[in-house]
Amino acid sequence: MPAPKKRRVPAPPADIDREMIRKLEIELLGAERTLRRRDVAAGAGVSLLSARKLWRAMGFPNIGDEDVAFTEKDKVALTTIIELVRNEQLTEDAAISITRAVGQMTDRMVVWQIEALVEEMVVQRGITDAAARRSLVTELPHLIEPLEKTLVYAWRRQLNAGVQRLALRAESGLQASAEGRVGDEDDAPLPLARAVGFADLVSYTSLSRQMNERTLAQLVQRFENICAEIISVGGGRLVKTIGDEVLYIAESPEAGAEISLALAKAFTEDDLLPSARVSMVWGRILSRLGDIYGPTVNLASRLTSLAEPGTVLIDASTAATLRDNERFVLMPHKARTVRGFGEVHPVTLARGTGTGLILD
Repeated sequence: MPAPKKRRVPAPPADIDREMIRKLEIELLGAERTLRRRDVAAGAGVSLLSARKLWRAMGFPNIGDEDVAFTEKDKVALTTIIELVRNEQLTEDAAISITRAVGQMTDRMVVWQIEALVEEMVVQRGITDAAARRSLVTELPHLIEPLEKTLVYAWRRQLNAGVQRLALRAESGLQASAEGRVGDEDDAPLPLARAVGFADLVSYTSLSRQMNERTLAQLVQRFENICAEIISVGGGRLVKTIGDEVLYIAESPEAGAEISLALAKAFTEDDLLPSARVSMVWGRILSRLGDIYGPTVNLASRLTSLAEPGTVLIDASTAATLRDNERFVLMPHKARTVRGFGEVHPVTLARGTGTGLILD
């Protein structure tokens, strides 16, 4: 990659200039706030009730009747969503669900981005956290356009990958998961076959109590970066992180096994992070609201607590799908009683032949 161009770094403002804030808001919102909520609803040709449903789904706070809080861009956006319902491309429920997805994902994204920018300024410039947050107002205008372009690019790539994964290959995954099943399993009615995995850092709570803010932030970021890289290289998807734990899925038991082994190995060999307990179960799931649900997810979560640090634990059914694959070694354990599942036969998964995932 070419070396980044040097740009004059403005000094952190001692006090944030109100005019600077106003200009930034106009650039982000696309216009000045001149409209009340009834103006926007009327302009889009919908009731205020319908408009409020969509704004709540987007995550907007309640606005009073006399608050001048909206712009012409808000009216255009509301009209765009409403037209999808009017043209019968979406039902109202679907439009609200999709709008909620946009609101929740972009909210998490902008918090992540802002905190990353603040951390960068603190580390690189040696300024305080408070000063970095004030400087954000002067820094952000230079980044809006490239960040927006990157967002649209990534969304299109992810939408294409999602169509392939959740539509075009869904039936073949179900057919592959039918082997060895009798059809009355708890997860049988669910529409997607996936390898579901958890990785849980050992002793994270006690470690975090001994760390200052910066050290803890570095640990969390390193944990997420390693997980995201390994899961991506393995062809899986990182569903979410929950504190010191990550939930991921893959489209085949083999891919899930490779990711799980790579995660366990990476944390065992890392000098800064503790080792991790890892589990993986091949079964059927329900995918909704950007998350996954079903007995397969619950069983994988339960197995994580049974795994030894640095190892991968799977169930007997998952082991059966991998038993003839020389890349994996399976070591059965005695039956354990697992809450909600009764007697379960755990199996430790280990590396057989081959090198496993190779990270660039």
